[in-house]
Amino acid sequence: MIENANRLQSVKEYYFSQKLREVRGLLGQGKPIINMGIGSPDLPPSQKVLDALTDAISHPSAHQYQSYQGLPELREEMANFYKTYYGVSLDPTSEVLPLMGSKEGIMHISMAFLNPGDKVLVPNPGYPTYTSVTRLVEAEPLFYNLEEKHNWFPQVADLEKMDLSGVKLMWLGYPHMPTGAVAEDADLESLIAFAKKHQILLVKDNPYSFVLNKTPKSILALEGAKEVVLELNSLSKSFNMAGWRVGMLMGRADLVEAVLKVKSNMDSGMFYGIQKGAIEALKAPKSWFDGLNEIYAKRRKAIFALADKLNLSYDPSAVGMFVWAKIGNNHTTSEMMVDQLLYEHDIFIAPGTIFGSNGEGYVRFSLCVPEEKIVEALNRFN
Repeated sequence: MIENANRLQSVKEYYFSQKLREVRGLLGQGKPIINMGIGSPDLPPSQKVLDALTDAISHPSAHQYQSYQGLPELREEMANFYKTYYGVSLDPTSEVLPLMGSKEGIMHISMAFLNPGDKVLVPNPGYPTYTSVTRLVEAEPLFYNLEEKHNWFPQVADLEKMDLSGVKLMWLGYPHMPTGAVAEDADLESLIAFAKKHQILLVKDNPYSFVLNKTPKSILALEGAKEVVLELNSLSKSFNMAGWRVGMLMGRADLVEAVLKVKSNMDSGMFYGIQKGAIEALKAPKSWFDGLNEIYAKRRKAIFALADKLNLSYDPSAVGMFVWAKIGNNHTTSEMMVDQLLYEHDIFIAPGTIFGSNGEGYVRFSLCVPEEKIVEALNRFN
């Protein structure tokens, strides 16, 4: 008998991997499931992006191995994007690293900086991959609380009360997933100071900054951030390119170089055509984001109506491509409500508990569903 590695004892199959099999099974039985569970953009990239991809296929070097660091023009366009929209100046030769999705970056960063037994500050609630990757590299997740009463932002005073011995890295994501909370500059500055004080690498995940958010920002724009901060970003949400797997890592040259050492041993470069499409996407004018947000705003309004019908409460000022809703005091757990909607009304949403124990009592709706489908879901309760 061939036994699994011990590290697999510490993680489970990703919730959506497992649950979506169940949803597909119900669809196969003819159930009219409306899937509002996962944040996979259903809209296409711009035509210019698609044209760039198809044109690139005939390039003489398109099907060869590509650079581990990506095309120079891709790194330059990523740096230009950060300068244009975030006001951050980056050296494209050393402070920018293209990734095959930011999820890949979470693993590479963890492998680059964590040893077995190191501790990692992980948000609760937060993106589940932070926890699973921490465990896969045999480090220890140390959960810090995020609460609605503090607008889902960590309180430095509470962090200081924790046993921080052995803490080497801290994961942070704003606009926050799953709640849609936005961090103010003063809040981020307090965390930069905290990271400097305790010599902790602060890694900010920033894939939702353009979705229904009027003030996109990068933590790297704040004074002194580069000393202790790496930032992940992605083309998945802002440009409808989730399946393309294009992400980017920004930060101080020596920190980025450490991640490159891992990455260069894990893949053989991103497909040329995908890089050319990404270059075109990053050139998008503000009107691209405005058009996308007009669609998401209509969908969100319909989701709000559905949440009202279900007697859920929510923050109408939250941003991003999800609606985080509170169940209330009806003695129903998050997972019970999800299963009730799935089995009784053929609607799938995500339980808050998959994002951490502080997600109990909440559910999450995705805006990656056509407006007419959301209206159809709403009509199932009339």
